[in-house]
Amino acid sequence: MGLSTHVLDTMHGCPAAGMQVALYTTQGEQATLVKSFTLNHDGRNPDGMLYDHASLRKGTYRLVFDVAGYFQAKGVQLPEPNFLNKVSLDFGVAHEDQHYHVPLLASPWSYSTYRGS
Repeated sequence: MGLSTHVLDTMHGCPAAGMQVALYTTQGEQATLVKSFTLNHDGRNPDGMLYDHASLRKGTYRLVFDVAGYFQAKGVQLPEPNFLNKVSLDFGVAHEDQHYHVPLLASPWSYSTYRGS
């Protein structure tokens, strides 16, 4: 139970190891940084949980994924300006006792997300 994320690089067909991600709590237009981290070899947050069951609270959150930085580091030639730079996902936690897994599927040209398990 808690909050976690996972990113898959759909251009190369692999986990997005090394992507930079930031987690924020949000209230209206105000965002407060909770933590920044680098995805591990499996494209997951390195600690397993961004929040565990005991610390996850009902409310709104934002995950910001540095998609352009990741693909540039992989040697992908991107146009200037980049089509996608940082991808922000705003989502809500309604049930503190449930697990919220927020995965991202990304390429330099598109992304998709869903509530995972």
